[in-house]
Amino acid sequence: MAKTIAVSDDVYELLKKFKLPGESFSAVIRRGLRGKGNLADLAGRETISKEDWRLAALQLAKAQEKTSKELARG
Repeated sequence: MAKTIAVSDDVYELLKKFKLPGESFSAVIRRGLRGKGNLADLAGRETISKEDWRLAALQLAKAQEKTSKELARG
């Protein structure tokens, strides 16, 4: 069951910034509450989950594809 909450504009913008493609705002909040954010947030930890590696690899592949397309356009 879904609940509606109100957040300030700056919090909404932060949520949008950390939202991965296809991810719901609920998932962003859940991920944040679990302490699993971007790669910089993982620095210094002794372990990383397979899901975190999968998400990191996905983001890197998308960035590489975008860069390749931009370079091909000249």
